[in-house]
Amino acid sequence: MNTMNIRFAGLGGMGVLKASDVFAELVFRQSFDVKKAEVHGMSQRGGSISSDVRYGEAVSSPMIPEGECDILVVMEATQIDVVKSCLKADGVLIVPADIDATKLPSSKALNVAMLGRLSKILPFSVEMWHEALRSQFAQKLWAGNEIAFQLGRE
Repeated sequence: MNTMNIRFAGLGGMGVLKASDVFAELVFRQSFDVKKAEVHGMSQRGGSISSDVRYGEAVSSPMIPEGECDILVVMEATQIDVVKSCLKADGVLIVPADIDATKLPSSKALNVAMLGRLSKILPFSVEMWHEALRSQFAQKLWAGNEIAFQLGRE
């Protein structure tokens, strides 16, 4: 298997890092070699943030080379133009407009809904996704996150 390159991007406080943590946990549980890197910038003040997750049989570097991103998950529309250059010509772009945010159980659940959208593209079962989600969130958040994840899959 070739290395898959997925970048999560958005603004600080949107759950970009949590989404990448869930995804990295998912692929790790499938016995892939996983590398993860984060760029925080001014994220603590609502600035740009991104997190690269690379997985495959053997991954040598955590950073995705420019123009080599297979899937780009952007959680804030203003960040699309900022990070779009990292996407391959045949890469997949997932954006907030793909989700009906009015149906989210909480505005903070957009990151999980975006993972739901991502789950439709990748060959991992819904059960595997749920296991990874449950491993990264407190039990009191499971019900809302499962609703958000399902919304992203619709």
